[in-house]
Amino acid sequence: MRTVLVFKTSVRTSHGVQQVAPLLNQLLDATERWNFDLQDCDHILRVEAKAVTPSVIIDKMQQAGFLCAELED
Repeated sequence: MRTVLVFKTSVRTSHGVQQVAPLLNQLLDATERWNFDLQDCDHILRVEAKAVTPSVIIDKMQQAGFLCAELED
């Protein structure tokens, strides 16, 4: 079963998305997806995945130099 995880990030540009894309792609398989909503004031990252945990995504984002925090329902 897929889970949708939603994060507030400091990614503000398409260049920033390009920086984190390889890291996010490493975490997910071919059936899982991620995307950014840079128009949102929180620069939302949505991840649809089966097994990845929020802490792993947050760690990868921080390794790339971006802030990232999970948003609760």
